Amino acid sequence: MPYFVYILYSEKFDSYYVGYSENPELRLATKHNKGYVKSTKKYMPYAILKTKLFATELEAIQEERRIKNKKSKKYIIQLISGNW
Repeated sequence: MPYFVYILYSEKFDSYYVGYSENPELRLATKHNKGYVKSTKKYMPYAILKTKLFATELEAIQEERRIKNKKSKKYIIQLISGNW
């Protein structure tokens, strides 16, 4: 089953979040923007800015961790701009 790595953006707080899911739109609607995810709760609401498809869950997890390990807002903006 395919998985996605997604980048969310909170315009209200100028904040980004990177995650992975089988269905990013559903996860956004039922978890992130409902306050059920601890790390995104205080920055709601979010919108999906970018997604990337991966063949396996492991590949998606590895990409999510790679991006998060950069700890760089500038890097995330580069990904969104089309360098992903």
